[in-house]
Amino acid sequence: MIKFLDLQKINLQYKEEIEAKLLEVFRSGWYLMGGQLSKFEENFNHYTGCSHSIGVANGLDALRLILRAYIELGVMNKGDEIIVPANTYIASILAISDNGLVPVLVEPDLNNYNIDISKIEEKITSKTKGILIVHLYGRIIFSETLQQLAQKHSLKIIEDNAQAIGAEWNGSKSGNLGDAAGFSFYPGKNLGALGDAGAVTTNDENLAKTIRALANYGSNQKYVNLYQGLNSRLDEIQAAVLDVKLKYIDQENDIRRNIAKRYISEISNPKIILPESPENEKEHVWHVFIIRAENREALQAYLTDKGIQTLIHYPIPPHRQHAYKEWNEMSFPISEKIHQEVLSLPISPVMSDEEVQEVIRAVNTF
Repeated sequence: MIKFLDLQKINLQYKEEIEAKLLEVFRSGWYLMGGQLSKFEENFNHYTGCSHSIGVANGLDALRLILRAYIELGVMNKGDEIIVPANTYIASILAISDNGLVPVLVEPDLNNYNIDISKIEEKITSKTKGILIVHLYGRIIFSETLQQLAQKHSLKIIEDNAQAIGAEWNGSKSGNLGDAAGFSFYPGKNLGALGDAGAVTTNDENLAKTIRALANYGSNQKYVNLYQGLNSRLDEIQAAVLDVKLKYIDQENDIRRNIAKRYISEISNPKIILPESPENEKEHVWHVFIIRAENREALQAYLTDKGIQTLIHYPIPPHRQHAYKEWNEMSFPISEKIHQEVLSLPISPVMSDEEVQEVIRAVNTF
């Protein structure tokens, strides 16, 4: 079986370094908000080019905390609207509604699966306060048009960068393009921890200070609580592991790019719709490699029979989820088409050339 993602093999590449760090943390007797977190945040600042990094418990909390901080700072108020792509993973939307803000769904571009920037302005109202862009599947969505739109309407640009760490636009890393960004280090991400983990990046000092307090029970001084905060902290073990793996993220992303190039150039089955590759390859880190097929279930069953594990990202669009039943009658045909047809092929930094070839052969013979 060719695994969709062999997490054990990915992490065992760095066995000695990770085990040494785990032992160091264990023996230190300090497990929260210590030196490992400080070191990782400092190195993450250097990597992303941002002034501030705040380690938090997970990617959803990263986005929740950004929006909550804007509310505490008076930039946003409950009932305000946040524009978000209609085909994103539901976490992007949960972060908005959890803060009493209103998600406004915008259709994606069928060519790149990211929010269609040309469709944003028609959804802007007097209540709109931000655009939550999602670098879906590992591809950056950003442009000068988007920047100008945000400036024209005084909107915050928030990046959901759960899937695109290391991608670049005009020489800047994802997470350093908008006003703030949320990262997920869920184990299956390109930079994955050994459990749940996340981070916020920003160049806004007041925002960073507010988020850091909110994530620590609303406190930046022990037993003094400025806000009704959360408990959302990146522990020392996860920070230590992430700091080891951060050194290798660019080379791992390059391996993913090379596999994607092979898939795009060698998969020739006319039943398969391949993803668009950006002109600048650095804009994509191929967190997942998405193909589309009208008879997806038959294709997935065929690949399973050939010993190839695939996944569907994601089978049900947010507006059709029971969690947002008030949206169930809404129509987003492009999003619905994507959710009905996409299938994710194996892609990871530990796949062998032979495994890549086997996937290509199987897809072509379907």
